[in-house]
Formats: sequence, C-alpha cells, structure tokens
Amino acid sequence: MQITNNILMIRPVNFRMNEQTAVNNYFQEDIDVQNTTINSKAQQEFDAFVDVLRSKGVNVIVVEDTKEPDTPDSIFPNNWISFHANGTVGLYPMFAENRRSERREDILETLEEKGLHIENIVDYTSAEAEGVFLEATGSIALDRVNKKAYCALSGRADEELFIEFCEDFEYSPVIFTANQSVDGKRMAIYHTNVMMCLAENFSVICLDTIDDKKERKNVIDHLKQDGKEIIKITEQQMHHFAGNMLQVLGGDDKRYLVMSSSAYNSLTSKQIEAIETYCEIIHSSLDTIETCGGGSARCMMAEVFLPRSK
Repeated sequence: MQITNNILMIRPVNFRMNEQTAVNNYFQEDIDVQNTTINSKAQQEFDAFVDVLRSKGVNVIVVEDTKEPDTPDSIFPNNWISFHANGTVGLYPMFAENRRSERREDILETLEEKGLHIENIVDYTSAEAEGVFLEATGSIALDRVNKKAYCALSGRADEELFIEFCEDFEYSPVIFTANQSVDGKRMAIYHTNVMMCLAENFSVICLDTIDDKKERKNVIDHLKQDGKEIIKITEQQMHHFAGNMLQVLGGDDKRYLVMSSSAYNSLTSKQIEAIETYCEIIHSSLDTIETCGGGSARCMMAEVFLPRSK
C-alpha cells in the first residue's frame, strides 16, 4: 500500500521559530510575536487540522509533546521516524541538536498500546556524531508500491546514508539535487517533501527546482515508468507549500490529498482538477505553523504502516 489510514501527530507545547533549523530552512520567517502567542496559535491550527482529518475518517493518533526537553519542532514527527508494513521502524539522524530530543520511546509504546506491532527498529541516529543526517520522510519520498525512494540531497540528506537506507529497506534510489532561489543564489532545498508529493497515481512536483537537466529527466522517467501523472507546480507555489502534501485513506477507504489552505489557495483550477481526478482535496489553515516552522501539512503527519498485533 502506498497510503494509510493511520497517522501519528504530535501536539506542540513549545512551538516557535527554531533558530537551529533556520540556518538552512529558507521557508522559516521570524515574526515579531511572543512565543507563547505563537504556540497558542499553533495549537489552535493543530487541533483544527486534526478535526478536519478525523471528520473524513482518518485515524489520527495524537501524542502531546512534553514541556521538557525543549523541542520547538516536535510538531513535525515525520523527520525522525518512519513506519513500515513489515513492522520495522526507522529512526533517523537530525541536523538540529534540539530536534534530537523529539525521538521518544514512549511514542512507540503508545502505538503498541493501540494494537500496532513493532517487529524491529533500524537506528541510523549514530550518524549524528559524524555530522551526517537523513531526516526520514522529510528527506525521502517513498514510492512504497514500486519500491523506489526519491531524495533531494542537502545538508539534511546525506547520499551515502540514503543509499544505506535503500539497501536496508530494499528500495531503488532516485537521487537528485533540488534548489530554490534565496537572495539571487540557488540554494539546496532542505527537504525533498517540500518540492514533491508522491501519491498512488500521481506526483505533485516542482520540477523547476531540479536545475540539472539529466537529473530532472531521470526523475520524470521514473515517475512515468510507474504510471504516475506528473502535476507540475511552480517555485512560487512551492513557497506556499504546494509540494508539501500527503495522500491518505479516510473512512470507507476513500482517498484524500491533504494540504494546507495556503497550498490549496496557490493552486490553479487546472491543477485542482488534475488532483481531483484521483481524490478529494482536504485542507486546513496552518499559517502560523508554516511561517514560524517552515513546514506544513505533510511534515506534521507521520504515516503509520505497522501491522496490527495478532
């Protein structure tokens, strides 16, 4: 299965702009508002988003963040963990030191209490000591059916470690570099999942970010080979988080593409029509989370593919 009905989300308690991630996440902005206000707005957006998902029959498992240690980005769990249908859990090395405390064993216990089975854990976190990072499904877009893994290399996505991941999980690597314009310079995009979304039958992707023509052609060829319609977005739309989407299963196995309202409002009617050929769109306002956190809807949802305990 490419998509799941089970989504893990972490409700924030100390959300704010994370100064440690801002060095290479050019989507973040510092706003002149007190952190307590920012956190309270983020909680409101989070709760409303969860309500929207649950109203469509998505099984959202919400875990509250803890006050200590200080983890301003805990709202983005898909960067430190991945869950797989064979019962394997992946744990990943994180670029920002204050994000490493987001990895909590009790979250795994919560999932097991809910009847999900963890067979084994593949732990890459020791790579942090060497300054090597790979931020889970932020850095890696997984085509779980065709066993391909797409990765835009950056300071948060190391090529060698990505290849090691592909060998461990039996995926074919599709490697490229994706850039965005920052003050007139082309700079690496921090996460693959802000420039591409892989759904069952289509991909929403900002091909303009792949400056190398051979790499761009390679990505296009892989997507076409697997029968995916390519829905192109512009770099400007990407800045509204139009690449940061996730297809999920709702009630009665109905398909939905989840995104923020900012992403939705940036799309053209033609793009919306192309997506709606395959599934209904659901969106929710995540303005504070996007502005201060530099991440959006997809980053907030860790897909749980674990099997049920027997």
